[in-house]
Amino acid sequence: MKKYPLSVVTLTKNSAEKIVDCLESVIWCDDIVIVDDFSKDNTLEIVKRYTTNIYQRKWDNEGIHRNFAYEKAKNTYILSLDSDERVTPELAREIIALIGSGFTYNGYDIPHRNYIGDRWIQYGGWYPNAKTKLFKKSEFRYKEEEYHPPAVMAGKRMRLKGEIIHLAYKDIADMVSKVNHQTNFEAKKWFRDKRKMSLARAVRKTIDRFIKAFILKQGYKDGFTGLILALVGGFYQILAYAKYVELKEKSKKTC
Repeated sequence: MKKYPLSVVTLTKNSAEKIVDCLESVIWCDDIVIVDDFSKDNTLEIVKRYTTNIYQRKWDNEGIHRNFAYEKAKNTYILSLDSDERVTPELAREIIALIGSGFTYNGYDIPHRNYIGDRWIQYGGWYPNAKTKLFKKSEFRYKEEEYHPPAVMAGKRMRLKGEIIHLAYKDIADMVSKVNHQTNFEAKKWFRDKRKMSLARAVRKTIDRFIKAFILKQGYKDGFTGLILALVGGFYQILAYAKYVELKEKSKKTC
């Protein structure tokens, strides 16, 4: 198979169940970089079939972790692809065409088709949910924040038509488990930044999130699943606030 000059950077941790389909979708790229957070399953054995550019690093801060991974890429342009994501054939053809004609933007936004189990979530802000996943290595970085750090990149971006398949959650239980994990980082960030948060504000943001997802972004069209997603999305805010209050109380006791 012909290889094209593009670096794919993928972060892994116990990704054995999903990493094969991820890497098979970018087998046409000449540089695959894996940064593994000390997997305990056979993730490393699997990725060795696809690349020798494998590094192990403990995940401590998402921004720092991703920037470390991107520095290992050898090509000018990087496709950042998580282990639960897959490049569609349409997107692959579109990127290969860009490689042939020459990239003209520092970054390219790629639509995501998000799934919970076998169900494609089309409303509530879940689709097309385009993100900057293809970018010029020298012009892109993340702020060094714990979770969902903002990207820093100068210049215009182009939105591609091809999509990334994102297997966001295995089921509702998986989503709730991940939200519980994510809100730990959110609460720590608020506490560290000494953000002024109140119960009233947290409740308002909880309600606003639900209304935006379920009504304004038509999450109701996804039926009962759309309702659950909107409720859990709103609950994220009040749960993060509860953990933030706990951190403040624990801090006072240690003073």
